[in-house]
Amino acid sequence: MTENNQPYSIRPADRLSAVSEYYFSRKLKEVAGLNAEGKDIISLAIGSPDMPPSKATVDKLCEVARQDDAHGYQPTMGTPELRRAMAGFYERWYGVSLDPQTEIQPLIGSKEGILHVTLAFVNPGDKVLVPNPGYPTYTSLSKILGAEVVNYSLNENDGWQPDFDELEGMDLTGVRLMWTNYPNMPTGAPARMETYRRLVDFARRHGIVVVNDNPYSFILNDNPVSLLQVEGAKDCCIEFNSMSKSHNMPGWRVGMCASNATFISWILKIKSNIDSGTFRGIQLAAAEAYNNSDEWHRRANIDTYRRRRRLAELIMQELGCEYDASQVGMFLWGRIPDQYADAEELTEKVLHEARVFITPGFIFGSNGGRYVRISLCAKDEKMEETLERIKDMTK
Repeated sequence: MTENNQPYSIRPADRLSAVSEYYFSRKLKEVAGLNAEGKDIISLAIGSPDMPPSKATVDKLCEVARQDDAHGYQPTMGTPELRRAMAGFYERWYGVSLDPQTEIQPLIGSKEGILHVTLAFVNPGDKVLVPNPGYPTYTSLSKILGAEVVNYSLNENDGWQPDFDELEGMDLTGVRLMWTNYPNMPTGAPARMETYRRLVDFARRHGIVVVNDNPYSFILNDNPVSLLQVEGAKDCCIEFNSMSKSHNMPGWRVGMCASNATFISWILKIKSNIDSGTFRGIQLAAAEAYNNSDEWHRRANIDTYRRRRRLAELIMQELGCEYDASQVGMFLWGRIPDQYADAEELTEKVLHEARVFITPGFIFGSNGGRYVRISLCAKDEKMEETLERIKDMTK
């Protein structure tokens, strides 16, 4: 056999050049290294609830997992039990009627839904409207799939709501999707029905599908609302919802999208070619979780986060940051003092001097460059310890 001494060289797909490793993926490796050195870093960066789901949810998972016939493939469109529970959830909390057979698609989390919706609606070269600041995956997946990202600005002076005058003045030729996220992440801006009404009107007049990502409507929020409450929204909009935040189930990967039957059928066509249905035990346990009592939601999503929010505000004050007290959701978003060149200068100082990991706002877009974000997903004692460490740092 003749040896080939030529160097073996494989190149990645060109699409990888359009994106970089997700910030948290990269930074968490650094934090792990610091912890390995004994630094004991407190993480207030990621919105991963640290509390368990309801007991009934876990009990149902265990019950189904013990059944001999529960371990086979499941329908990609989801079990009837889960789809009915999702429809009941929308009726109970938002007063929105959805056909569980045709107007709901369970998802393996909203991040998967961003992929499937983009594949279903956007051709390579088409345009997608993405908020700045906004969830980074709206941008990265659009780029990976060959779409052109067109940013629209969210600004503090407008309450982080879309500037519709700016949107109307943009060249919207070739725009297929518009991503929105209310209650907003990262800014904590509450959802406004007036914004929802204007989004539906904008979508209908311009032939654009508005996709509203709505996982935070139960966190520190006594009045959950949905884009689909607006008359006619189902005709031109899609809404994501997720159990990660509202039901303390981030690792379970259960979400949903809701829209008209035609849109859902297009999304299912994509999804059915990519994955199979989620384990039956997870689906039936998720259906059980949708029956959680009002008291469970108040205790888990209001009382707990309200205590932690007070501590986060004290941390922001100690850092000299300004924040809007009307924010909802599981983060606190604050503007940094003028003495820092940018948010990362402050977050790196906090990481290496106070041994606390908080998020610089630039990862959400250029409009977040002078903001930081603190997660409320840490035990009260860790929040209190963070405050003491920050006080020591700022002496």
